[in-house]
Amino acid sequence: MRIRIARATATAAAGCACALLLAACGGSPDSSGPSGPGKNGDAPPTALSGLAGAQRHPVPRGTGSHTPDDFNGDGHRDLVLNNLVKPAADAHGDDAGIGIVYGSASRGLDPSVRQLLSAHANAAKIGDTLPSAFDAEASCDLDRDGFTDLVVATDPPYNGIGRPPVPLQILFGSPAGLTGRAVALRIPDRARFGNEWPDHPVCGDFDGDGKPDLAVTASAGRLSFLRGPFTRDGRPHRAGGTIPGAGPALSAPEPRTDVNGDGYDDLVYAARRHEPGTPAKGTLLLGSPDGPGRPGGPYRFGAPAGKLPAAPLRRSPGAGAPSRAETTLLMRYADFDDDRKPDTVVRTHRGETADLIALYPAATPDRPLITFTSALFNAN
Repeated sequence: MRIRIARATATAAAGCACALLLAACGGSPDSSGPSGPGKNGDAPPTALSGLAGAQRHPVPRGTGSHTPDDFNGDGHRDLVLNNLVKPAADAHGDDAGIGIVYGSASRGLDPSVRQLLSAHANAAKIGDTLPSAFDAEASCDLDRDGFTDLVVATDPPYNGIGRPPVPLQILFGSPAGLTGRAVALRIPDRARFGNEWPDHPVCGDFDGDGKPDLAVTASAGRLSFLRGPFTRDGRPHRAGGTIPGAGPALSAPEPRTDVNGDGYDDLVYAARRHEPGTPAKGTLLLGSPDGPGRPGGPYRFGAPAGKLPAAPLRRSPGAGAPSRAETTLLMRYADFDDDRKPDTVVRTHRGETADLIALYPAATPDRPLITFTSALFNAN
């Protein structure tokens, strides 16, 4: 058995990552905003201005909100990053951790307001052992306090005999964002089945009571339905036996989690986890007062209409058009600038040597509002 750890595909080697950090993030918070791409798709010198660079600002203290992915409760959506760029000296070291870029009123995202979460600093011990892996999986306000919480996958020690420990942990949001130690997600024995790792957590209000729930995989095509709200020690409000009729990977439908509009969030199961922005087939499980167990028939994830915009990765002078090794992935399609229209956040990576994240607002879909690299977290 093994835990599936959610990751983007980009990892960065050091020399190039440092160069990218200096080139992409040298502007000040008062610089002018980004402009469009230049000749051959290269970003002109001003395209990456307006960033806070490697400097940091404190997380604004919020009072709580109903905004999704708002870990500090200030009313602005935040962004979660797995698979951060690593410095050269640690290219083959432990998991780099999770990066949080906090939202802002002016730019949608503010890279100068960021947090690095790591297993060493933020994971709960399993017995006497700290996990080495620490990857974001799902987010929702599990304890209903107005601050979004983060569900994280870890790699607890397991000798392969009997039922493995639960690898999922919860890091609770607060006015200062995601701070402190996570707690282990507590799945009652009656809500587990077989000896596979509980995995693929999906948030949703599957029973329609207005409180956030979690669904996670069990063994043999079953799922565990954990009713919220959750206590601060990781316990669900209630959990019954496992629900049959699911596949090995769970996802939320896109863009609406309540596909048929009946007041219950739904689930999609498939042979593998769905990557955002990619077409895929699955099977729908409809929510109900008893949870996500009613068969809903085939389900198809669609790709975004039109060509996905790319983050303007810099290239050396005279390098010409973008390399075929550059790949752009959709990270989020959601409202970051508070205009009630979905924006597009993409991540472009060049092999495993460099990455850049860009936020394209709905109002100007051909021009990024903000760009930054995950190498910023090396200066955390």
